[in-house]
Amino acid sequence: MKIISYNVNGIRAAIRKGFVEWLEQVDADVVCLQEIKANPEQFDQSLFEDIGYKYNSWFPAVKKGYSGVAILSKIEPRNVVFGTGIDYMDFEGRNIRADFEDVSVMSLYLPSGTNIQRLDHKLQYMDDFQKYIDELKMDFPHLVICGDYNICHEEIDIHDPVRLKNTSGFLPVEREWIANFINNGFIDAFRHLNDEPGHYSWWSYRAGARGNNKGWRIDYSMVSEPLQEKIKRAVILPEAKHSDHCPVLLELHSEI
Repeated sequence: MKIISYNVNGIRAAIRKGFVEWLEQVDADVVCLQEIKANPEQFDQSLFEDIGYKYNSWFPAVKKGYSGVAILSKIEPRNVVFGTGIDYMDFEGRNIRADFEDVSVMSLYLPSGTNIQRLDHKLQYMDDFQKYIDELKMDFPHLVICGDYNICHEEIDIHDPVRLKNTSGFLPVEREWIANFINNGFIDAFRHLNDEPGHYSWWSYRAGARGNNKGWRIDYSMVSEPLQEKIKRAVILPEAKHSDHCPVLLELHSEI
């Protein structure tokens, strides 16, 4: 199974930038999207159906033009779950899960903490999401949580760890949370296979950050420990430029 996760920073803008044509070439089985920023009726869904994604589930935020997640699939899921059942999370359209025969795949868009109020919101979300996952993985041990976590885990995951140590997305409390999340039963698939620096998934639009590779690795494919031996490939795809993020790709051996 080949899984792509991509914060598209607006599905309509990404489509205009050639996202559909790129996606057809990549030929993933399952695609997790974040920050779609649109309701399904605001764009042509048949564009995805025409390239093989017959099973598409969209979970926009209540607020128009904001947040929202989706899962597109060439494989028919047994079940799709919209949200977590936690009202304030689901209001913002931040979580959707598709259950397949041998694995459950989740698309997650964790909040950013751009000011004190949003940081408090993010920390509350992180705590509640951890509790939700602790219960969920008891019923779904083969779990992949893809998406934009809005957190760099280690110094290797950010271009300037000294200067940015007090910036949201790299705060000690955030780094501690994602470390605990991993230690509580997940594998960071990319770092499982690659320990080299300089690999990022988000760049500011300012000051030529992407051209100079001054980025942050905040998009992850987290794989539950029972699937560890099934990780075949995990890479970041910076050549895709439909967003200020780039996609991350995970391949699992089919014999799960």
